[in-house]
Amino acid sequence: MKWIYPLLGSRAVLMMLLIINTAGTIYGYIWYKWQLVDTPAIFLAFVPDSPTASLFFVFVLMAFLMGKNWPLLEALAIVTLVKYGIWAVVMNLLVYRVTGDLDPAALMLIFSHGAMALQGVLYAPFYRFKTWHLVVTGIWTLHNDVIDYVFFMLPRYPILNLYTPQIGYFTFWLSIFSLGAAYYLVLKKNRFSLDIVK
Repeated sequence: MKWIYPLLGSRAVLMMLLIINTAGTIYGYIWYKWQLVDTPAIFLAFVPDSPTASLFFVFVLMAFLMGKNWPLLEALAIVTLVKYGIWAVVMNLLVYRVTGDLDPAALMLIFSHGAMALQGVLYAPFYRFKTWHLVVTGIWTLHNDVIDYVFFMLPRYPILNLYTPQIGYFTFWLSIFSLGAAYYLVLKKNRFSLDIVK
């Protein structure tokens, strides 16, 4: 598996991922447009979860292309990419379970969000964040859960409204899992570590 890391660290792959993630981020914010119009200004930063996760990774990729590390953004990226990547896959599968229908848009969301989570993990050996970066990320992530499930600013899936309490419970533990994964992959002693190819 280690053979893949020189490829991931190459400028060509980093540039390709930057373009893909930038386009996906823009599309994600457009997808949230109608919900954002109805959102109080104080909550705007916490509503478009997935595009904000990919935006964090866009900045991480920009730093890599400059031969740098931006640790706080790396911590935010891995945790939110894993969390919201898995979350969106599960929600779309739950829609399928409830409706019996999986349309092309849902398949696209499953594939793209699964890829979000995967890329967050694959680049873990290149991250350089410390414990305090992960603590700040944990505060951001759990605060976002409060905004979503106490103030009901979560992404709108009307078909799943009856399951909001269960989804909120699942999301909280998914946050804990994502933070734990980030700790294990980046901060754990004797972890696998690499530098970006210059």
